[in-house]
Amino acid sequence: MEILVIDRPLVRRLLPMGQCIGAMRKALAGLARGEGVQPLRTIMWLPEKKGAIGLMPGYTADPPAAGVKVVTVFPQNHGTEFDSHQGAVLLFHAQHGYLLALAEAGEITAIRTAAVSAVASDLLARPQAGDLAILGSGVQARQHLEAMSCVRDLRRVRVWSPTREHREDFAARLSGRFGCRVEAMRGPRETVEGADLICTTTFASQPVLEGGWLAPGCHINAVGSSLPTARELDSQAVLRSRLFIDRLESTLNEAGDFLIPKEEGVIDDSHIQGEIGDILEGKIEGRRGHHEITLFKSLGLAVEDVQAVEWIYRQALSQGVGEKVPFGGPKEAD
Repeated sequence: MEILVIDRPLVRRLLPMGQCIGAMRKALAGLARGEGVQPLRTIMWLPEKKGAIGLMPGYTADPPAAGVKVVTVFPQNHGTEFDSHQGAVLLFHAQHGYLLALAEAGEITAIRTAAVSAVASDLLARPQAGDLAILGSGVQARQHLEAMSCVRDLRRVRVWSPTREHREDFAARLSGRFGCRVEAMRGPRETVEGADLICTTTFASQPVLEGGWLAPGCHINAVGSSLPTARELDSQAVLRSRLFIDRLESTLNEAGDFLIPKEEGVIDDSHIQGEIGDILEGKIEGRRGHHEITLFKSLGLAVEDVQAVEWIYRQALSQGVGEKVPFGGPKEAD
């Protein structure tokens, strides 16, 4: 038997943002129909919490695919030659369970996370939204710029991150890349004031976005924090917004942006409007008015990784690319 090994450059080539957005719509809608299996992730912290290893299994029914992502998260890698998220996604045959492929996880995570935000933005942001504010200047900031450009016509882009060199480098590298100049800003407030599309993509454990800064009618994608003790938004920002999520169980266990204001008594579970897949399936209403503030809290789901790696695997087979490596074999005779 053989497995197909798909490295990072090939993942990037086989999973363009536009195609990934379509795949994520399919994954989230299928989950809302009860056609996926999505347990909570398991996280093992390294000593002194300098990094973590996450284990994320999942299953999608259409197409049938079973897989698991094993990923390391090292926030201190930001600004170095190493990405903060590294690892592999393993794809297994859904009927017989043998390993089909091993694909680089960092690039899959980067692309599919932004693609899910694009799905949410397409459903929740105003049709004319195009004043984009990005908090953060790392991998997810870059991917979210591309993803937002796929679903809205951007007329202005502002970026901020705590390190001046990082935000200025981001602006210089990406200005004009997606049809719009990128401005590096000196602080988060001036970055988001008047914006109708906001993406928070930081490693912050304390709020970098305050509710008093939000313009009526804006939409927020909060993707940086996936720990119950960390958040990017203050409680007022969450309170002012209609909150949509990727998965209820995950939010109730992992989302500090929700759990901390809940612990403060500012909101309760009823503040959650529903999952993005529920909007896709017509089970709940999305944006209700021009001045309403909407918030998508993203935690990242294994079904998204499985759907992405299944797409990549099929594309690799059809194009005859990827490295085939002998692995396993027939079972021993008794």
